[in-house]
Amino acid sequence: MNKNIVAAIAIAVTLTGCKTSPTGRTQIALYSEQQMDEMGVASFEQMKQEQTIEQNVKTNRYVQCIADALIAQLPAQYAQQQWEVVVFKEPSANAFALPGGKIGVHTGLLNVAKDQHQLAAVMGHEVGHVIAQHANERVSQNSLLQVGLQAGNAALEMGNVQYRNAIMQGLGLGAQYGVMLPFSRSHESEADVIGLELMAKAGFNPQGAVELWQNMDKAGGERPAEFLSTHPSPENRIALLQSKMTQANSQAAEAKRQGRNPACK
Repeated sequence: MNKNIVAAIAIAVTLTGCKTSPTGRTQIALYSEQQMDEMGVASFEQMKQEQTIEQNVKTNRYVQCIADALIAQLPAQYAQQQWEVVVFKEPSANAFALPGGKIGVHTGLLNVAKDQHQLAAVMGHEVGHVIAQHANERVSQNSLLQVGLQAGNAALEMGNVQYRNAIMQGLGLGAQYGVMLPFSRSHESEADVIGLELMAKAGFNPQGAVELWQNMDKAGGERPAEFLSTHPSPENRIALLQSKMTQANSQAAEAKRQGRNPACK
């Protein structure tokens, strides 16, 4: 039984093949873009039903202005998509983007992202998750992980191993802290890089990304150790962004030469 399960894992990975992310990282995606779009659209519709939507015209116009500037610089398959941008009346400093062309921004984020450049950094980061197909990777990885744990459980049952439950719990924790969370941190770092390039090409000031995370650091309070977190520490995020700043500044300067100079207020 366990051999069959392991073989199934190998066949699934072989059939899907490997994809390459925008930064050149190898990734596995078991689901089609259509399937992911359907998931994203369904989730967004549910959020709109369950959460309060901000009705302030100026706020919505401001967020839409930034989104339009960023979307115009996306790869063609995404730039041509019909994007929906919704501001949710929610105090947490958060934003998200979903497959299917959906962007959500919480009003609480506007208290931390002080200007268009800082908000563009967050929104660019979130759209970066979409164009890098991170949701597909995460769902695919979770599917493979569950199959792997089932295979381990089957092997232990066949071998009549003592303390099977304790061992399986240990395997589960090891998978979470050794696979799922670090993988999520790699997504966050990749989205930071993609978002920085995107905001620069749109004509926003790349330094806004560093300022944003400095603000987030001040507002964050106590945080778990990085190895127990799904996100890199603000210090590490800032260091990564600063290492890419020379190229980003050049891209922003070129954007301005081509007339891309957002003025979202």
